[in-house]
Amino acid sequence: MNEGPVSQNTMMETTDCLEAIGVFRGWKHLFFVILVVCLLLVQVAFWLVDLQIVPVGGGGSPQVAGISPVEPNAAAKATTASAEPNDASGRAAGAAKLPTHFLQRLNAGHLARTVELVNGILIVTAVLFTLAMFFCLMISLVGRLGGIRHISRAFFLSVILLVLVIPWQTLVGSRLPGVVYTFPELVNWLAVKNESLFNTIVYYLRFSGYWLVFLLLLIVSQLRSSRWTKSILRRLEII
Repeated sequence: MNEGPVSQNTMMETTDCLEAIGVFRGWKHLFFVILVVCLLLVQVAFWLVDLQIVPVGGGGSPQVAGISPVEPNAAAKATTASAEPNDASGRAAGAAKLPTHFLQRLNAGHLARTVELVNGILIVTAVLFTLAMFFCLMISLVGRLGGIRHISRAFFLSVILLVLVIPWQTLVGSRLPGVVYTFPELVNWLAVKNESLFNTIVYYLRFSGYWLVFLLLLIVSQLRSSRWTKSILRRLEII
């Protein structure tokens, strides 16, 4: 006689769990996108410095590699000269040089502030991403929704990501660095990367290989959580 109320309560609890999962999944996807964008920005900053597109040694005047510094008003004079009313070719050439002008205005200070800001966002978002995974795991356990294998792996991968992203070399002076690097650290490595083949290999592994491993782990964690969602939906016969 009590099967009706018990079944109704179970359905309500399952519905509540699914609603909670929907909320945390939405935030988890948002954190994933933010992490990917931040990782791309950090890597772009690295290559801008490594390829010497943005100089980091002395002098605040921005320049592009292979182009000698110009006078402050030279670019404006060149633009004015090439922008004659009836000079269509001059206007086309000026439009083609817009990306170069943008890069010329970048300097080490801009990159340093960008890296510092992105690092902060990256660490905070990694913490929130791990918390979202943890709450998804807890809801799945409490609600007995299934897919524990997938969400458990996704959670532990997110914990590993959180450990890797922390800049241990700055916090505790560890020899094992985090994925997050400081701009002075990049400049120091850039100065010694060509001293030997070993330094060059370690340099690119540190700033590019390590980053790639982190990105792959992040993607695998996100895919595991997606499998967990599909497993729940299949168990509940929703799909």
